[in-house]
Amino acid sequence: MQRKTTMLRFHQLLKTSPPCESQAHALSSPIPCHRKASMWVPVKHKSSGGRRPKRKVYHRVHELDKVMDFQKKPALILQLKSIIQSQKHQSLLLRDLEKEVGFVQKWNFMAAIEKYPSIFYVGGGNRTPPFVTLAEKAKKVAREEAEAKDLMEPILVKNLRKLLMLSVDCRVPLENIEFIESELGLPNDFKKSLLPKYPEIFSVKEVNGKLYLHLENWDSSIAVTAREEQLGGEGISAPSGLGNKVRISKDGNFLGPHAFRMSFPAGFRPNTSYLEQLERWQKMDFPSPYLNARRFDIADPKARKRVVAVLHELLSLTMQKRMTSSQLDAFHSEYFLPSKLLLCLIKHPGIFYITNKGARSTVFLKEAYDGLNLINKCPLLLFNDKFVALSGRREMNSCNAMHSP
Repeated sequence: MQRKTTMLRFHQLLKTSPPCESQAHALSSPIPCHRKASMWVPVKHKSSGGRRPKRKVYHRVHELDKVMDFQKKPALILQLKSIIQSQKHQSLLLRDLEKEVGFVQKWNFMAAIEKYPSIFYVGGGNRTPPFVTLAEKAKKVAREEAEAKDLMEPILVKNLRKLLMLSVDCRVPLENIEFIESELGLPNDFKKSLLPKYPEIFSVKEVNGKLYLHLENWDSSIAVTAREEQLGGEGISAPSGLGNKVRISKDGNFLGPHAFRMSFPAGFRPNTSYLEQLERWQKMDFPSPYLNARRFDIADPKARKRVVAVLHELLSLTMQKRMTSSQLDAFHSEYFLPSKLLLCLIKHPGIFYITNKGARSTVFLKEAYDGLNLINKCPLLLFNDKFVALSGRREMNSCNAMHSP
């Protein structure tokens, strides 16, 4: 039902977004577009001789669609591992599997148990009820998870801190953090196992009957975006290429301190006018996402570009550089996100990609992926990959599925 609602909103936005009817109108927009929904683009700009213009085409990124398909089996394996490890004796009676995952999902897990004997061992029989536990080799690999979680802790503390620093009041409803805990890599008991360790940084307070996670200590040294860190690594720290003779490349990328990395969908053929608008937008400076949003007028083109930077940074804080559209929308108030968030995302096909594969609409940060593969993986994802590789599947973006529905 949620997916249908998202798709309906998606098509409504495309229908209600007026095209840029003139070059003057297009240049007044701070975000480059031919239509307000820039993922729908003409193949070429030619005179139609009074005929109706060609219909826009939705450009899919098939590799990112496949990421959602390929994560299903790894997610199942990791979720079953987590369930088994949560049991008192590290084994689960097969008759109790339905209590853990429900009647429908039970059969998917039973199929996984049968298909991957290198991971799951089934014992029992005669007078002993059948049970499932981890195979010996899987147990050996599973012991490495503790080390991966230790390596994750400073990363989680830093990212959680930055998440609060992005908000206008340096606080976020605790339920919102719980909503994205698996995307951040937080343990499901982080309120008891992680937050009490850092009272100088985090506190939980009630505001108007609602629990919020508050930031107690601001750290300017980490108020740097992932985009800025990447540019710093490439040696880009000062404005460059601002002369009139320097033109943007056909792939939309521009070498400058205010530019975003672009990756257009296959088949996307921007014309000269589009690239000129994009060049101006890429060169435009904008306030840091870590400055309070209340200081800026949303009508200011620089403030609208800043919103793109906020979404970019929010996705960068997740393990797999992706979130569902409903998870992003949950931070609408705390980050002063636009009311038409979906439209803001589809305006930037070079930066974000929205797929409706899987149970929910998911937003990807495109630059984080090389085809099917996530480029940089945190210790927990590296562990997940190693564990899932016991099934014979390698080089995949396995997810932390402990909290998957």
